[in-house]
Amino acid sequence: MTRTGNDEHTGRPRRQPRTGRPWRPVAALIGLTLAGGLFLTGCGASDSNGSSTDGSNKSGGRGFPQPAPNRTSGTSQGEQKDTPTGDASREFAPSPDYLSTFALDVDTASYGYARRALADGRLPEASTVRPEEFVNSFRQDYRRPDGNGFSVTVDGARTREKDWSLVRVGLATRDAPQSGKRPPAALTFVIDISGSMGEPGRLDLAQDALGVMTDRLRDDDSVAVVTFSDEARTVLPMTRLGHHRDRIYDVIRGLEPTESTNLGAGVRTGYATAVKGLREGATNRVVLISDALANTGETDADAILENISTARREHGITLFGVGVGSEYGDALMERLADKGDGHTTYVSTIEEARKVFCEQLPQNVDLTARDAKAQVAFDPQTVKQFRLIGYDDRQVADEDFRNDRVDGGEIGPGHTVTALYAVRTRPGASGHLATASVRWLDPDTRAPHEESGQLETGSLDEDLWTSSTRLQVDAVAAYFADDLRTGDDKANPLPGALPLGELADRAHRVASAAEDKAVDELAAAVERASGLMG
Repeated sequence: MTRTGNDEHTGRPRRQPRTGRPWRPVAALIGLTLAGGLFLTGCGASDSNGSSTDGSNKSGGRGFPQPAPNRTSGTSQGEQKDTPTGDASREFAPSPDYLSTFALDVDTASYGYARRALADGRLPEASTVRPEEFVNSFRQDYRRPDGNGFSVTVDGARTREKDWSLVRVGLATRDAPQSGKRPPAALTFVIDISGSMGEPGRLDLAQDALGVMTDRLRDDDSVAVVTFSDEARTVLPMTRLGHHRDRIYDVIRGLEPTESTNLGAGVRTGYATAVKGLREGATNRVVLISDALANTGETDADAILENISTARREHGITLFGVGVGSEYGDALMERLADKGDGHTTYVSTIEEARKVFCEQLPQNVDLTARDAKAQVAFDPQTVKQFRLIGYDDRQVADEDFRNDRVDGGEIGPGHTVTALYAVRTRPGASGHLATASVRWLDPDTRAPHEESGQLETGSLDEDLWTSSTRLQVDAVAAYFADDLRTGDDKANPLPGALPLGELADRAHRVASAAEDKAVDELAAAVERASGLMG
């Protein structure tokens, strides 16, 4: 794979503020001289299913979409009629654009917490609903690359709303290696033992799952345990498993809830313990298990976040956040993981907890890509408007796609990342529709790499609800999240959206076709939400 660029960056500034710009009109006459070079096809081809295959690496030559030029502020251009109203994440961009750029994200906590809320007979708070985390909660069937990096699949289907389609960008890393082939792990577990963790489905889940995980880790893996309530302490320094598993079991069994939640102290002590036990050649990770309801000590999110950022920059220690509890500080946990170059999930049952600690966590011990970002270039000759569904707090300035000083997402083996777009094509338009590119840094050498894939209008399936089963699952998840996030404000639903009752019926049909327990659970969640919304 060709490397693109040869600069090496040893330090990075803080993550740039990201502003959501989901609805974008695309003017046909924007920089036609530039468009001629941007949208030439040739780096991908359609397969027999209508999906675009991933192309070879391009490094700025013909056919590869370039980052958007710098734009000055001024009067908006382009087609502004039919401008949607509602919250800012659903409005047009202030000026014409044909690029969409975001940092990759494999978080799923938002969906897990929504299911917990619905099971408890209540709707989740709209602010906790992040559509991309709903979509990324389900397995995909994208082709896997042979080595580090990504394959790129671009496909889509027309909705039943005139000229509107759902376009899917699918990225996949290589399969997770067998446990014996991955690098050793140095895991620091930071465990909330505050009084609220005594509720069933919190600390008890963590203890059960950690016990099972200890059985499955290798002898050359290391574990440290930090607990926090009103204060934090290291109850187990970094310890090789080897012949010390009984010692680790005893620590886990001895955890008991007490006092209040000094999350800041827990994070600070956890990272200090991880730094002290840092292992060269190992994956060093902090695993935070908490309901994230900070109420004692340092409760200012920015101060807590700065500690994480420093450890990440200096030592490469990443964070994996595991949320628990019927009351859950979703926003803080999500920000912690974002700042710590990690990701979050949420568990509410023993089965989910065991899956996270025994399957997902080992998957995240290895790393295949650092600072991964995606950029989708829509062709202004065929596309009139588009909207990225979700990723509101993961967006990156278009011109920073190839700026390797700007943070992206850290991705491990066995991961898939899916982004859905609502795309309005020009009436009767045909030809090239979009090129999707992903850029990442090699986790060891930090050399940059890119991969791309393309989609033609002729490759769109004619009807979303007769397209591939996995695309239908993604559509149900996205429509469901958008409905939960919109609530009673129906001013600007996603194109092709169904009333929630009809979406529940559709979800059950898709679940039957998928033969996947996770999709059955999605259908049940949609049905519960439909009942609660009336």
